[in-house]
Amino acid sequence: MSESSSMGYAFNRTRLAYLATELRLARTHWTRFRGLMGAKPEQFADGAGLWIVPCHGVHTFAMNFPIDALYLDSRKAVVHIEQNLQPWRMGRVSARTTSVLELPVNTLSGTGTRVGDEIEISLAASRPAVMA
Repeated sequence: MSESSSMGYAFNRTRLAYLATELRLARTHWTRFRGLMGAKPEQFADGAGLWIVPCHGVHTFAMNFPIDALYLDSRKAVVHIEQNLQPWRMGRVSARTTSVLELPVNTLSGTGTRVGDEIEISLAASRPAVMA
């Protein structure tokens, strides 16, 4: 997984569901390029996430496991979803997309995440309280 000291969370405000509680940021040329290449599935288990900024699309070249990818615009609204993106594939490239959130496979179906949902991303250690 990418070498990044930033850690945080991604929360779907529309569905009131956490997408990642161990979110890492890939924002340098190298960390964006490397992404999850060479990572093992156990290194990217439930709760993990990689936020790639800036980014217009992703690939799964040199990866050994499928992922879910959430394409976000500048307001962090979901503009496209790639579920179960298999290894050695290209995801969609979108000019509307400013960042992509890579998540463990089945995260999006498990949380009901859809196009149009609003995502909160924080690189702080604390998580907001969810109102029941």
